[in-house]
Amino acid sequence: MRRALATLGPPLAVVAAALLAWQGAVSVLRPPEYLVPGPIAITRAFLDDAGRLTSAMLRTGLAAAAGFALAALAGVTLGSLLAASRFLRRGVYPLASLLQMVPLVALAPILVIWFGYGGRATVASAALVALFPVLANTLDGLRSVDPGLLEMFDLYRASRSDRFWKLGLPWATPAIVTGLRVAAGLAVIGAVVGEFVSGFAGERAPLGIVILAALREARTDLVFAAVGLSAAVGFLLFGAVSAGGWLALRRWHASASRP
Repeated sequence: MRRALATLGPPLAVVAAALLAWQGAVSVLRPPEYLVPGPIAITRAFLDDAGRLTSAMLRTGLAAAAGFALAALAGVTLGSLLAASRFLRRGVYPLASLLQMVPLVALAPILVIWFGYGGRATVASAALVALFPVLANTLDGLRSVDPGLLEMFDLYRASRSDRFWKLGLPWATPAIVTGLRVAAGLAVIGAVVGEFVSGFAGERAPLGIVILAALREARTDLVFAAVGLSAAVGFLLFGAVSAGGWLALRRWHASASRP
């Protein structure tokens, strides 16, 4: 409990202070509410439409989580293959890096053509934007294995499978966890951007469509509420990945410290 308070206390205190300062500035300066609504107005907008916003948050969260899972699986697999083959690394890696260079908003319409409107295009958008950090970190981690340990495995004539599972993958675990943490945040961004293009209105609308609809209606308070919920989705996914990474790294450090 003390460790949790020590970890969560400072950021929560900063957030609370920022919200109080925000509300105080809005109360004193009184800007138009359509321009800068205060935290109280944003909270009121959420409570007035809590059912729809909660449902939209759940849909966006499921799409982001599914896209992240696909990116994690594909990224670790492709990174492992590229680390094992110089030919693939030279031929495929430069093409994979294009995923970071082409704007997602330019690719989203193509994903709609391929997958249609709705959840599948949103999941594909989230997976596409989250793939490269996992791939790059997996590749870097596997290529940074201690040469001395590689020589020892060669000395004992270890198979390629044993070198991967017992040396390469454990050694690359910290780098992979770092890539997964970055991908967790990107997956939410990809999901919301994908919803801007492939989402649909109505009671089952995701957060991206709620943001667009509220923007057209000049409901800035509702826009802020939906954006805040999308940030909450990102924090939850990042927290889940960080917790899993902490468990994996704790086991990794424990095994690395054994004589």
